[in-house]
Amino acid sequence: MAITHLVVAQFRSWRALRLPLDGRPVALSGANGAGKTNLLEAVSLLSPGRGLRGAVAGDLARKGGDGGWKIAADFFGHEIETGAAAGQGREVRIDGKAAPQVALARIAAVLWLVPAMDRLWIEGAEGRRRFLDRATMSLFPDHAEVVLDHDRAMRERNRLLRDMVRDAHWYAALESRMAAAAQHITANRRAAISALMAAQAGTASSFPAADLELAWPEGAPPEGAAAHAAALAEGRRRDMAAGRTLIGPHRVDLSAVWAEKAMPAGACSTGEQKALLISLILANARAIADASGTLPVLLLDEVAAHLDEGRRVALYDEICATGAQAFMTGTDDALFAGLRLRAQRLAVAETAGESVVTEIVGRA
Repeated sequence: MAITHLVVAQFRSWRALRLPLDGRPVALSGANGAGKTNLLEAVSLLSPGRGLRGAVAGDLARKGGDGGWKIAADFFGHEIETGAAAGQGREVRIDGKAAPQVALARIAAVLWLVPAMDRLWIEGAEGRRRFLDRATMSLFPDHAEVVLDHDRAMRERNRLLRDMVRDAHWYAALESRMAAAAQHITANRRAAISALMAAQAGTASSFPAADLELAWPEGAPPEGAAAHAAALAEGRRRDMAAGRTLIGPHRVDLSAVWAEKAMPAGACSTGEQKALLISLILANARAIADASGTLPVLLLDEVAAHLDEGRRVALYDEICATGAQAFMTGTDDALFAGLRLRAQRLAVAETAGESVVTEIVGRA
């Protein structure tokens, strides 16, 4: 099982929650604003980063509290605690010992699909890049550290560019470091794409398969660390005029095509785009299981809202078939009728400014 016990304290709308879990999917129903997504966000912080909303630590504390917050869980056999004191950054403890956030990726993956991602295929490349990097990190836990190393070096290089520093000696070490990281990042991303496509192709699914590939707006950077470093050196004048680095893995885009229709994802209908996203999340879960033998935790916010009854049942069947622990939200428990007794069904409500949860029993 994944999460067997979840504790949330002074987090968003949750003053205090102790929730025992039995490994089945969790269906959370309740009115908008009741706190369902806040609970999913708490679970998302059992992985590295800022969670499914991208919020900074100081914005997560409950209004009216002391400014701090805490999340604890029995997570894949480890005791995880994460939180922040008032005015402080987020901290992580694993089995009672302080740990960096990236260490969470080595325990298990947390994948999510939220309504803000519904426009993933028609908005800017940044969102697709984040989506790809989370999938990549779920398969290659070192990916987050390599991306951080590249971005730190790039920030230093960009500072030199903005300050109009022309001495090559200031750039050489940074560009060499960026080039080495860039090769690693691109190799990880390509391997992740291959794993996702294999997971789609190898499983019968009610959701469409997508052909994926990396795309660069200015063309792919040179292969090999030495060639990449040389391209960075050659492009300093242009980059100085722009005030930033214009080639590298931070510029990549993720191209997706509905395989059966040979239609770019951005040209598909809203429902088709959502189906493609669900397909990739499920494929990611299967790829993780194939690679590590460990299933991820899935966070699916309002996932049933844009699916007809047949597609909802198909989704629930696929989730249960993977064996992954999934947290799903919806405004009405009737949306989860297709799960029957295969899920823990919980009602979330807002009472006196606080979120509370009660178990829904007797629903088959």
